Amino acid sequence: MQVVTFGAHVLDVVVHPVDEIPEGQGAVLVPHIRLVPAGPAGGTAITLAKLGAAVSTVGALGRDDSGDLLITQLQRHGVVTEHLLRVDDQPTSMSVLPIRTNGDRPALHLPGANLAYPLDQVPIELLTSADHVHIGAPELLGPAELAPTLERIRAAGVTISADILAPGDPGVLAWIEAVLPHLDYLLPNDEQVLGLTGATDLIEGCRTLIDRGVGCVAVTAGADGAWVVTAAGAEHAAATAVEVVDTSGCGDAFSAGFIAGRLNDFSALRAAQLGCAVAGVVATGLGSDHGDFDWTSATESLPD
Repeated sequence: MQVVTFGAHVLDVVVHPVDEIPEGQGAVLVPHIRLVPAGPAGGTAITLAKLGAAVSTVGALGRDDSGDLLITQLQRHGVVTEHLLRVDDQPTSMSVLPIRTNGDRPALHLPGANLAYPLDQVPIELLTSADHVHIGAPELLGPAELAPTLERIRAAGVTISADILAPGDPGVLAWIEAVLPHLDYLLPNDEQVLGLTGATDLIEGCRTLIDRGVGCVAVTAGADGAWVVTAAGAEHAAATAVEVVDTSGCGDAFSAGFIAGRLNDFSALRAAQLGCAVAGVVATGLGSDHGDFDWTSATESLPD
């Protein structure tokens, strides 16, 4: 399966555990600090590659050491990076994630080059020749300008999914509305769905997004697993019971598992179960690239 991830790439600085920040010039010794390739395009690409997909990724990085390192890390996992553009006027996007003991992950985020991808340089032949295109954070790409490109991709018979990086807010929904009719799958989390739509019920919030043109909403809900919602109904996939270390990258892992499952003719529910399974593995260690798994080991863990 040929997959292209297109959008946000982030270099995460993951520190664990951090339950409070020292006051003034105070210092605390910690056992773990990692530099991790991440983002809804970069992190998803890595898990897709682990699951056996041939993955190319598209996006913008700065001309800096962080960008060099991010490319090296992506290539280490087998992701093709030749379509990552380097821009002069913005740094590579980075986040500092002080991971709490319970796995929560507050973030200090630098958007950087993710806001600077030139849509007139989209490698359209790459996108229209793939089996699937995953858009990581369409809100950062200029949704109204992105929509015609998505229309061309779908006209070529390519399925499209998207994940959102921004917190849920009705203003964000208005901003991304132009891309929604071009999405076969939207893969947000529960807080984003409720925030985008103003709904108090998660399934009703998903149906609001379907009314805006999305084919299927597969929404993650942390320890409650995931829901797959279409115009025909809603189905629930249970989360995998694991000892959580770090939840960063779990949403990207879910997206990758869901996409890989659908490309291998899994039902939407079975694909969501695979997404939950690989997200569970990622949650047991630090960073979105955590976990030694492949298609066989991931699918063998699924419920009967």
